[in-house]
Amino acid sequence: MPALAERLGAAPVAATTTMSARARALKEAGAKVISLAVGEPDFPTPPHAIEAAHRAALAGETKYPPHDGTPALKEAVRRKFRRENGLDFAPDQVMVGNGSKQVLYDTIMATVGPGDEVVIPQPCWSAYPLMTRLAEGVPVGVNCPENNGFRLRPDDLEAAITPKTRLLVLNLPNNPTGAACTRAELEELAGVIRRHPEIWVATDDMYEHLVYDDAFELASFAAVAPDLADRIVTVSGVSKTYAMTGWRVGFAGGPRPLIKAMVNIQGQATAGVSTLGQAAAAAALDGPQELVAERRAIYRRRRDLVVRLLNEAPGLVCRRPEGAFYVYPNVGGCLGRTSAGGRRLQTDREFAEALLEEAHVAVVHGSGFGMSPYVRVSYATGEASLTEACTRIAAFTAALT
Repeated sequence: MPALAERLGAAPVAATTTMSARARALKEAGAKVISLAVGEPDFPTPPHAIEAAHRAALAGETKYPPHDGTPALKEAVRRKFRRENGLDFAPDQVMVGNGSKQVLYDTIMATVGPGDEVVIPQPCWSAYPLMTRLAEGVPVGVNCPENNGFRLRPDDLEAAITPKTRLLVLNLPNNPTGAACTRAELEELAGVIRRHPEIWVATDDMYEHLVYDDAFELASFAAVAPDLADRIVTVSGVSKTYAMTGWRVGFAGGPRPLIKAMVNIQGQATAGVSTLGQAAAAAALDGPQELVAERRAIYRRRRDLVVRLLNEAPGLVCRRPEGAFYVYPNVGGCLGRTSAGGRRLQTDREFAEALLEEAHVAVVHGSGFGMSPYVRVSYATGEASLTEACTRIAAFTAALT
């Protein structure tokens, strides 16, 4: 058999994918698994978005779309950025991709070459370092400790920058910790970037509407630092806010030269996004927004429930996050011990694997996000399932010897 490309060695399967697959296999075998491993809202797509896709199909809008997005969706994205973020982009400063993940991949491929460094605050979504390695770049993780709320400190950012640094990736609220930043904290980070004019900044704002504490208001980095607009690409999408993960629509606004390069990268890879998905996304962005606040309130109740229950579990310490729909409990108090099933738990990965096998609760080990000893728990599911899952977790930790 011919050999596969060497670059595949730089991109192992993500921890979230691995744990989700194991949970599925157990469920198919008959186990009553509760999966808290995937960041996917349990809410339905808004009906008006579905109806818009249906109308588009009936109207014959089923041909190849423009690589950068349909005019209707790009205009809806421009309105969204003006309305919610205080950012005013021209049409050629906006692009649409197959989910925000592709938009971020386009960003990295357009800015990073062999040996270039990408500064990534950790813990982080595992896609950032994996995509960087596929671009032959070097991911540089910057530790964001729990005692600082899992937030990036300006001095640590400054220390991570070298002459090889080409890109900084910011994800706020953060996956996996749920950490957010105040406007003042973003301004401090912008002060560091001002001293380094050779660095691009990509902000992954996918969870921008899921912020629960008043001090951490919605604030885009590009709006906080408008003088850096020619170096910042702002990325978001409809997946989390409108429960449209399967529609695969993300978008970005940024400087013309970068957006043009990103569209070119996408044109060589996948071309444009499904026309029907774009019609649905435009309807979601332009339609009634009351559901955003309603769902945010539900997520906040879920967050408070899960934090309370996990802090009652022996050996766990769970910080209350400011946003997203994840908590990131410290499982250090459970390591070095043995589970009821006889598994010796030395790492957070072994904790997560034993929890799945013995208690049938799927979470993702923190080592997959670049910081141990933690696990990521998604609360993007109903309160009954969350309560049952946390009860099982508490029983599992209580039985450790």
